[in-house]
Amino acid sequence: MAKKADLNLDYYLKKHFGFDNFKGKQKDAIINVLSGNDSFVLMPTGGGKSLIYQLPALIMGGTAIIISPLIALMKNQVDAMRNFSNDDGIAHFLNSSLTKAQTVQVKEDIISGKTKLLYVAPESLTKQDNIDFLRLIEISFYAVDEAHCISEWGHDFRPEYRKIRPIIEEIGVAPVIALTATATPKVQHDIQKNLGMLNGNVFKSSFFRSNLYYEVRPKINPEKQIIKFVKENDGKSGIIYCLSRKKVEELAQTLLVNGIKALPYHAGMDSATRSGNQDKFLMEDVDVIVATIAFGMGIDKPDVRFVIHYEVPKSLEGYYQETGRAGRDGGEGKCIAFYSYKDIQKLEKFMQGKPVAEQEIGRQLLLETVSYAESSVCRPKLLLNYFGEILIEPCNNCDNCLNPKEQFEGKDYIITVLNVVSRVKERYKSDHIANIISGQTNAAIKSYKHDTIDVFGIGKSEDVKFWNGVIRQALIARLIEKDIENYGLLKITPKGREFVKAPYSVKLTKDHNYDDLEKDFSFTPGAGSADPTLFKMLKDLRKKVAKQKNIPPFVIFQDPSFEDMSIQYPISMDEMKQIAGVGVGKATRFGKEFIDLIKRYVDENGIERPQDMVVKSIVNKSVNKVYIIQSIDRKLSLVDIAESKRLEMSVLLTEIEAIVHSGTKINLDYYINEILDEDHQDEVYDYFKEAESESVSDALIELGEDEYSEDDIRLMRIKFMSEMGN
Repeated sequence: MAKKADLNLDYYLKKHFGFDNFKGKQKDAIINVLSGNDSFVLMPTGGGKSLIYQLPALIMGGTAIIISPLIALMKNQVDAMRNFSNDDGIAHFLNSSLTKAQTVQVKEDIISGKTKLLYVAPESLTKQDNIDFLRLIEISFYAVDEAHCISEWGHDFRPEYRKIRPIIEEIGVAPVIALTATATPKVQHDIQKNLGMLNGNVFKSSFFRSNLYYEVRPKINPEKQIIKFVKENDGKSGIIYCLSRKKVEELAQTLLVNGIKALPYHAGMDSATRSGNQDKFLMEDVDVIVATIAFGMGIDKPDVRFVIHYEVPKSLEGYYQETGRAGRDGGEGKCIAFYSYKDIQKLEKFMQGKPVAEQEIGRQLLLETVSYAESSVCRPKLLLNYFGEILIEPCNNCDNCLNPKEQFEGKDYIITVLNVVSRVKERYKSDHIANIISGQTNAAIKSYKHDTIDVFGIGKSEDVKFWNGVIRQALIARLIEKDIENYGLLKITPKGREFVKAPYSVKLTKDHNYDDLEKDFSFTPGAGSADPTLFKMLKDLRKKVAKQKNIPPFVIFQDPSFEDMSIQYPISMDEMKQIAGVGVGKATRFGKEFIDLIKRYVDENGIERPQDMVVKSIVNKSVNKVYIIQSIDRKLSLVDIAESKRLEMSVLLTEIEAIVHSGTKINLDYYINEILDEDHQDEVYDYFKEAESESVSDALIELGEDEYSEDDIRLMRIKFMSEMGN
């Protein structure tokens, strides 16, 4: 097996996938796999992890077992592999979605040697008949995708992932590849230990993706901001994440009534609707999916141009993974998060009642999220620091870099932090240290008697938020660090000890205060692509072909391939094979129609090939109406409806009156019966039967202000108007 590491990998890369060069550490990792060694692969989303098991699987004898968490993810990857080959048997998945006949066909292809990649869920591996079958075949290696699911400190822990190693031992030992896009040092150690590969070779690529723009916005009229942003990015694909199913439904409806092609996706929907909505997004029938984090792991759509978080998520690992779904093709990707500390408080409440250890992990992960959101430091620097990587230069592509806050001399503040960390023997977390310095007393401060030590309140001229900001920037400067084993405890680094002995100038920035921040929100429109007319024609043809073949458009050709076509104008099969990301298989399977289109375009426009790249800049219905009607149909309390939309009751009633006046029948009996007895209802109802006007004030005078409130009269008037008029 070791000899296979000497193969001409560049030749095989071009032959099977149409690429001229490997990315980053891909080649080294592939050589390690071909040499029969275990591999831990940590690469950001879009960094090319899949190729590290796909290419060796095609080269090596036997079948590679790819362990993957989601059926949708398996299906997408199998489709993608088949489209790089002329033989559909090259890749299969084995899971509960297959019929008996399909399962028989899969096993026949594997036994015959056709199948080089077999995708299975960990649950499928545990089935005895699958174990017995897999014992019969030659296994080239095991690849554990989304390996962060193994760790309780990961953002998507799945207990069944803990059973993978014992099952491998039972089926037959072969090299193991663990792959993930997000893992802190602690999570990485958990993965390697659990898979029995602590001695495996580690391949880490930088987490920095220069094409992603990061921004955090104060949560002021978020729906309005989102509508404005999506319309400014018209026609581009995007994902909007919400924490609750209710908010997903509500926001998707809001976008729809504002003329945006959007659909919801969450685990509470029936599977047919959910998968149907996902397919419409993949097939470009809709531009935007509004989803809970149940959406995404099964999506391999390369041209997602924006990812918006309606609420800041529960962990930075989850956030990084979700934003990583933008710009996977190397094109633009905008990552916008809306931040309000109220959302953090809601998440903290959700943790109540969970086991203490789980609450502790959850709070620590939330604290890191708050730190990220409120910081004025380069956002990729902060993210990379969290994953144990140092970004030397600022990214110059995030809100904090493009709109920097005023800096101040921080040397003395950092000395204060280091002295206090040392004074309490490096046994406490950042929020506790900030409380000591600012002189804030709470239960923890009192229980450790830290309100009696000499450094308590040493920095009380500044608040806790300020000192937390100083601590975060000291972490980025590597003057202090967080203990991996005792998550969150601050330790002074050797560099920090040197700083105490010989301090030097350090520039710091104050954190954002989003509670006080209101500003006009604007976005720089994204740049276009080579020969925009041809590029659009190619995309239109791709959509047509995709519908005919009933496959997602990106399975045919991805946008970077179209950009290359729009520069090179390939008009023969040989030329098409040389286009980035095409290769022999795709050119043979899909190329002809696209070659014919390009040839016509070149002839009709008298184009001399090749041509330099041409870049061009691309620059109500009541939002509440549908939500209110749906909520009333579900018999929700008007108080709850008002609170969820942040409306005064009087404003909500005005909205309902407008709905009734427009001809929609509304039944509020369930609510009215709670606040008015039958006799009072009859009295008001009869009044309006005889009244000369619909005036509420006239009704109050006639019926008695001590007997009824204005809201009572308005509710009964709505009932009357709805029943009599609609």
